[in-house]
Amino acid sequence: MSKNLLLEIGTEEVPAHVMPGILKELKEHAQKAFRELRMDFEEIRTLGTPRRTALVVKGLAERQEDVSSENRGPSVKIAFDADGNPTKAAQGFARGQKVDPKDLVVKDGYVYAMVHEEGAATAELLKKLLPDLICGLNFPNNMRWADLDFKFIRPLRWIVALYGSEVIPFEVAEVRSGKVSRGHRFLSQGEFEIDDADSYERACEAQFVIVDQERRKAMIRGQIEAVAKENGGVADITEDLLEEVLYLVEYPTALCGKFEEKYLELPAEAVITPMRDHQRYFPVKTAEGKLLPLFITVRNGGKEYLETVQHGNERVLKARLEDAQFFFDEDRKHSLEEHREKLRTVVFQEGLGTVYEKSERLEKLAAFLADALQADEKTRKHALRAAKLCKADLVTGMVTEFTELQGIMGREYAKLDGECEKVAIAIDEHYMPRFAGDSQPKTPAGRIVSFADKVDTIVGTFSRGKIPTGSQDPFALRRQALGLVNMVVEAEYSLSLSAVVDLAMDLYGMEDAEARAKMQQEVADFMRLRLKNVLADRDIRYDVVDAVLVDVDDLYAVMLRAEAVAKFLQEDGAEKQIQAFVRAGNLAKNAASAEVRENLFREDAEKSLYQAYVSTESAVESLVAGGDYHGAIDALTELSQPIDAFFDGVMVMDKEEAVKNNRLGLLKSVDALIGRVADFSRIVF
Repeated sequence: MSKNLLLEIGTEEVPAHVMPGILKELKEHAQKAFRELRMDFEEIRTLGTPRRTALVVKGLAERQEDVSSENRGPSVKIAFDADGNPTKAAQGFARGQKVDPKDLVVKDGYVYAMVHEEGAATAELLKKLLPDLICGLNFPNNMRWADLDFKFIRPLRWIVALYGSEVIPFEVAEVRSGKVSRGHRFLSQGEFEIDDADSYERACEAQFVIVDQERRKAMIRGQIEAVAKENGGVADITEDLLEEVLYLVEYPTALCGKFEEKYLELPAEAVITPMRDHQRYFPVKTAEGKLLPLFITVRNGGKEYLETVQHGNERVLKARLEDAQFFFDEDRKHSLEEHREKLRTVVFQEGLGTVYEKSERLEKLAAFLADALQADEKTRKHALRAAKLCKADLVTGMVTEFTELQGIMGREYAKLDGECEKVAIAIDEHYMPRFAGDSQPKTPAGRIVSFADKVDTIVGTFSRGKIPTGSQDPFALRRQALGLVNMVVEAEYSLSLSAVVDLAMDLYGMEDAEARAKMQQEVADFMRLRLKNVLADRDIRYDVVDAVLVDVDDLYAVMLRAEAVAKFLQEDGAEKQIQAFVRAGNLAKNAASAEVRENLFREDAEKSLYQAYVSTESAVESLVAGGDYHGAIDALTELSQPIDAFFDGVMVMDKEEAVKNNRLGLLKSVDALIGRVADFSRIVF
């Protein structure tokens, strides 16, 4: 027999952005707890609104499963004395297993206890399990209230705990569980009873609460689309805003508002940002994507007095748009280049000068990168101009008021100043990706300035000892580094990271050789971790990842090498060839140098290996220079047979020191050539 279980945790309004995580964690904790306690169930769901987090378990068995086990104890020699009587060891084992010593079973020279544990009643187990689930939830921030030591994201106000129709009694933070919940703050009668777990959603809806977030989301999306269509437009629905609104309302009703058409003369983002990011309104556009003087908002309530609600929202948005219009008009009194002068008074980071000085560094880094990437003259010119102006909008009124518009307003102001379109786009793109899942820069100039900005920030921040640790990353360096890696891979840029870091250190005035070497190592290690994540996301084997991450100076080459090695491992005979590579590498570690003198060769096998190495070296170097690592591996496989023959016919550790060192030098040269692709000793078979 089974019943359904309901646990509803009633609180004051929980911040919308943490609700998805809470629901996910509660479900995972419940699944783990039920399985550990051998409690069968059919399905677990978590439901949530701003004021309630609910766990619904369908088909939860009324008792734990019984369990039988065969537990081994001491050997027969220890368990029984000469007369066959149980010793203290056997008696103690039996006592610990809660069986009679005479019931111990002899098997394979040991005594065993056959233990049968009868499952407990689910209703009894839930009295401890449910409060443990509540107390086991983790939150980014906690609150304490009254004189309680208990912490939770918001104060607890009620708890519903029903197994079928039976109340599971317990208490958390002086709140006792029961069957009384609370409806919508304004539309419901207040408190109401839930008869049983099966009727939970129906009972909530009767009190104007749509507790199933997926159903609520579908309602919100459908209403927004319908309202937009009624008003001759198409709603611009972004998933992040939809999810935020989802956890702000319990009973959604969408409505349309209007604003004056004069505000459409502002750049579209200057209207959309205050609308979407500040007021949580959905913009409305034409089918062609042109912004209309309309917005859609979602009310937490019914359809009563919608005109009043509409008027209030329109008034709030008008004030925001008036601010935007004012700041835009003030900003346009000066060109973007004139705004740039104000950056002299803005500190970039403590000890790293001003943002104006940063923009000067970006120009020099952009020039270096353009040359290293062999960019054409127009791209180089666009990148340098964008690097000079890319931070200027930070001191404009519009960006000061609406910080989300950094880069975007720089792009718009650059266009209005008559700057080249590609310069304007690069100013916007250099911040990309702005958040997880954001797109990468698409234009060559944008990529160059983005690369320069990220390297400058990483090197500067590292120079202050502010390397991210644990979850702490106040300057979002991990996101910037990951964005840099993805951008380089996507653009297929091959260049030396250490050379760029060297220039960045020069521009920061770092002269100490030891500090510079440490910086190079720290940046390489930081990028290595980002590369590891990127390769793992592409389903590259962990040992292949380890094999190619030895050298991360050329970020794009790491990706190419990983793909080539992964493909090579699928070929017949790869294991035998890699064993030859590894064998050479193991002895090569003993070599003092890679110097090889032909006159010291004594055996045909070492001469053959040297000849194979010489004929292969130029081909491998050429293929590596061209980024053809598949071809380079094919060329390296020509060395495997001569390596095997070398070890079969040559005593490497010869008594004559010069001969020994020469043979080790040959192996070191071979190993270095193989290492141009990967460290094959890290491959696991």
